[in-house]
Amino acid sequence: MSRPSLLVLAADPPPRLGALTGKADVRFTDEARLAGELPRADALLVWDFTSEAVRRAWPGEGSRPRWVHTPSAGVDRLLCPELAASDTVVTNARGVFEQPIAEYVAALVLAMAKDLPATLQRQRERRWQHRETLPVQGSRAVVAGAGPIGRAVAGALRALGVRTAVVGRTARPGIHGGQDLDLLLTRADWVVCAAPLTEATRGMFDARRFALMQPSARFLNVGRGPLVVEADLVAALRDRTISGAALDVFEQEPLPPDSPVWEAPGLIVSPHMSGDTVGWRDRLSEQFVSLFELWAAGEPLPNVVDKERGYVPMHDHAPD
Repeated sequence: MSRPSLLVLAADPPPRLGALTGKADVRFTDEARLAGELPRADALLVWDFTSEAVRRAWPGEGSRPRWVHTPSAGVDRLLCPELAASDTVVTNARGVFEQPIAEYVAALVLAMAKDLPATLQRQRERRWQHRETLPVQGSRAVVAGAGPIGRAVAGALRALGVRTAVVGRTARPGIHGGQDLDLLLTRADWVVCAAPLTEATRGMFDARRFALMQPSARFLNVGRGPLVVEADLVAALRDRTISGAALDVFEQEPLPPDSPVWEAPGLIVSPHMSGDTVGWRDRLSEQFVSLFELWAAGEPLPNVVDKERGYVPMHDHAPD
């Protein structure tokens, strides 16, 4: 019986796939050659998960892989109408990034509440200035996005004593429906965006929603950049509509040096690193190898993306 053909859209450093020796015919490709290689592949690993090459290469002549895996939480850079309408199974890296991102959000909340950026700046200036900081325990947060990342973030905030509400697409026990988001924003000290990027969520945080927030509120985005209208956020910070923000994802990545986001008052910028802890690429490789072995054996795969919705539905609850 022939071994399945695995095509890898490469990125440095490459994935560790030694465990698949003798189990798969592995070929590496780049963006330029991807379209020509797709018809010969049974499975596709989009190791370069920041690339949009699959969206461009998928339409066209010839057969297509039966399974596509992206080692990321979001699939917005991957899906195109032709892939969504096909029988190809798409999986993501659910299970790898939830806890690191939750820890990162908790760190940002503590840093902003305790004014660590200003403390570090005063240290550089050798300036002694006593100040009062904000209590975290007893504050209120709303997390937009009820998937694994959003729920992990909520758990981390609750561990700090933050009263946290989670908003999903539809209401279910412990989760608010989308219709509750606006009201919850008016009460929140912390607003965390951890939603998937879909046509329904694109630009969901705009001038109208920032205007609903308290002047003392802080906004954090660890979902996808286009969930936020960046110009509206910069304006909200400059006008003191809200007190601060932290962005780990952006409309354009890398963030251009001339972007006004860099100089927005009270804004912490980090380069899409909230989920990346030491060894994260090895964990992604190990996860893919486990999934490949299930797929090659004809077993059901976890982490299957609903291609119409653009994310992995929650099977242990009503779909989000």
